[in-house]
Amino acid sequence: MKQRRIGPFQVGAIGLGCMNLSHAYGAPPSFEDARALLHRALDLGCTLFDTATLYGFGANEELVGKVLAPHRAKFTLASKCGVQGVQFEGGIKRVIDGRPATLKATCEDSLRRLQIDVIDLYYLHRWDKQVPIEDSVGALAELKREGKIRAIGLSEVSAATLRRAHAVHPIAALQTEYSLWTRNSEIAVLDACRELGAAFVAFSPVARGFLTGTLRDVSGFGAKDIRRAMPRFEPATYAANLALLDGFASVAREAGCTPAQLALAWLLARGEHVIPIPGTTRIDHLEENFGADAVVLAPALLQQLDALINQHTVVGARYNPANQVEVDTEEFA
Repeated sequence: MKQRRIGPFQVGAIGLGCMNLSHAYGAPPSFEDARALLHRALDLGCTLFDTATLYGFGANEELVGKVLAPHRAKFTLASKCGVQGVQFEGGIKRVIDGRPATLKATCEDSLRRLQIDVIDLYYLHRWDKQVPIEDSVGALAELKREGKIRAIGLSEVSAATLRRAHAVHPIAALQTEYSLWTRNSEIAVLDACRELGAAFVAFSPVARGFLTGTLRDVSGFGAKDIRRAMPRFEPATYAANLALLDGFASVAREAGCTPAQLALAWLLARGEHVIPIPGTTRIDHLEENFGADAVVLAPALLQQLDALINQHTVVGARYNPANQVEVDTEEFA
């Protein structure tokens, strides 16, 4: 696989988002199936694995640690703090907490679950707007000085917040949603990352399944599928967006690849600092995704894609109001 830089690390141009193995899109796979998928990713040359305290409220870090700790020298490991599960009466509640003491305690818990001594790349998963970004990043800088993390990242923040954070400590990576149908990062933060020397890590690079071309009916999502709360996946809105897929499939055929590979290849062409991290629970999809590394898109095809799927042609907001207030990303007018 081709290589790209993220902080002090050289990693494969396509990484693996591990969230799906424990969280967000319905029932997770069995431990045996998850282990097989993680091992297959290693075999295929994946060298960037991405997890978080939030995913499964610690379960994903435990899974990744149990399966991958014996292979620690082969990959770069990213995790996240700042969003966690807190036990309340009646269950666990998702809480954003960017206070320095909380971030340091969360790091200790992550190191234990991951069965490692140091986390390569540690993201602030969400900016807690009750805490100055300088204070939260300052805590992460202390963790780096203590040898508990090697590089600092941010998730779902604006270019302005990135610059404030970078003034405290160099930011190795910024992670946010980016795909043909989510173009907010093109407003400012994609260029800010390039200017500051930070990698741009694109999550949901196949639009939470939309750009695979196989998700035609959204009525059967499970009760815990996070797409149920996303405006673009409301049945009527999604039906309007389906009209984009025939043209997208036609471009994929012309490029000689699958729709998912086309979506990933488009991202790789956005800049050498862009690293997509698709997630999956299926080995055949994993192999398909990593195959995008070999797809080269002609300029004319890139222009067709940009004209076909963009902020003007996609219907519906990315997040509902409750989730939108949690992020700091730029929005189109």
